[in-house]
Amino acid sequence: MHVDRTTTRPHARRWLGGALAIAVGSGLVLVGGAGTAQAADVNVAKNAGFENGLANWACSAGGGAAVSSPVRTGAGALKATPAGLDNAKCVQTVAVKPNSTYTLSAWVQGGYAYLGASGTGTGTGSVSTWTPDSAAWKQLTTTFTTGASTTSVEVYTHGWYGTSPYLVDDVSVFGPDGGGGQDPDPVIPATPAGLAAGTVTSNSVALSWGAVSGATGYKVYRDGANPQTVTGTATTVTGLTADTAYQFQVAATNSAGESAKSTAVSARTAKVTDPGPGPAVPKHALTGYWQNFNNGATVQKLRDVQSQYDIIAVSFADSTTTAGQIVFNLDPAVGYASTADFKADIAAKKAAGKSVIISVGGEKGNVTINSDASATAFANSAYALMQEYGFNGVDIDLEHGINSTYLTKALRQLSAKAGSSMVLTMAPQTIDMQNTGTEYFKTALAVKDILTVVNMQYYNSGSMLGCDGKVYSQGSVDFLTALACIQIQGGLAPSQVGLGVPASTRGAGSGYVDPQIVKNALDCLTKLTGCGTYKPAQAWPTLRGAMTWSTNWDATAGNAWSNAVGPHVHNLP
Repeated sequence: MHVDRTTTRPHARRWLGGALAIAVGSGLVLVGGAGTAQAADVNVAKNAGFENGLANWACSAGGGAAVSSPVRTGAGALKATPAGLDNAKCVQTVAVKPNSTYTLSAWVQGGYAYLGASGTGTGTGSVSTWTPDSAAWKQLTTTFTTGASTTSVEVYTHGWYGTSPYLVDDVSVFGPDGGGGQDPDPVIPATPAGLAAGTVTSNSVALSWGAVSGATGYKVYRDGANPQTVTGTATTVTGLTADTAYQFQVAATNSAGESAKSTAVSARTAKVTDPGPGPAVPKHALTGYWQNFNNGATVQKLRDVQSQYDIIAVSFADSTTTAGQIVFNLDPAVGYASTADFKADIAAKKAAGKSVIISVGGEKGNVTINSDASATAFANSAYALMQEYGFNGVDIDLEHGINSTYLTKALRQLSAKAGSSMVLTMAPQTIDMQNTGTEYFKTALAVKDILTVVNMQYYNSGSMLGCDGKVYSQGSVDFLTALACIQIQGGLAPSQVGLGVPASTRGAGSGYVDPQIVKNALDCLTKLTGCGTYKPAQAWPTLRGAMTWSTNWDATAGNAWSNAVGPHVHNLP
């Protein structure tokens, strides 16, 4: 289902008339006997690390841009893209001293990259070097000597026609100062001012502060630790505990170092309303996934979800950069005027006896729970969502692989927080439940005592083995019944098994079955009537029911699925 950086200047050591002259920075020291003072070499290129965008540079056909990632050092680099008959040439005119030698270098990455200088006034007037594609940063280096009257030289980079974009960073034109000077060394930035707290929720605090000249980034501290690095002058700190006071500080950073921390600002997260135990799931229940996005199916608010659905799975939670942590972002496409309206709809559905849960995963969702830390992050963040929105529990619809050991730990931690009334559902693919050795099946059995229902997806599947060892094709009564049997024989209670099918032909890539086939399969499993060629050895009258993707596709098809399957589920023995 579902990215100062002034090139480091080496100390120039020369023997001058038998004495060692050590030139450091722009100064000069004479050591030993008589000698002639010489100015130290410098990098005469300006904006050599592209920290100031494309200042001092000009790129052909608009093919160049300053980017923040990937970079070799600092916060900027050049990305240039050849297109058509343009090779994405970027140039800068630098001031040089006549009759002098310069070392030209730059770090490159990506597609074909060329580095050169023209108008040197000696030889052919040009020098260049190049490299083919490079996955890692690689330094290009060449030298040139200026003519007797040369006071400026054009240095350039370019790619090759029709090839991939190339990146450039840390350009150096190292030699005598031609009168234009060099970019100053960066200094540690000043301490940020104006730190203020904005919107708070039960698990987050929004912060903003004033920009600092020369800063390339900022570190946000919570209670003096746990620094979070950001590039702008605002961020939202998440993963906090409800009704808890925190202190925040911010420091500015660049390649020279980090400023002192700002004056601390205090903020307290919001209280939450305990959602309470919520309604009990009926003995025979219909589950429907509600889409928090618009993919062409009928757009619904929760209040529009058809009344036949007993469990409504809000699809989907979003992952964060913290492994295991989930958040929920209400999609504007759904049409809610505010989050408060959404929460009110959840409360109304619960008042009508429905369970509303948050689904984790889907076709594009990828939440990684593979360590103790990520298991705890999942449990804490899922419980925070239950408190904030009133969700009755969670649905596990992870389709990119799971680790049964740590997912089990996460679900048990969540259950310990939420209590025995938590609704826990799963929606594995058919391949995930073919035998008890799969990670999904192992998880289901490991949390059997807190598990509500496994609504396996009997679609987008192809043929599978049934519990009698025979192969069955999706879309048939036998496919539904013989695969449900595997779960029951493998150790799940019949009340923990549901049949998951698409609500319409548009709801899945394959595996749609007519509602009558679903009804026949339910009767076969619970009453041994309506079976196909496969007939279970016994009836399981406590079978939980059925699930569909999605309530939206159901609405698109005129509610045909819920109108047919819903009453049938509710009338099972």
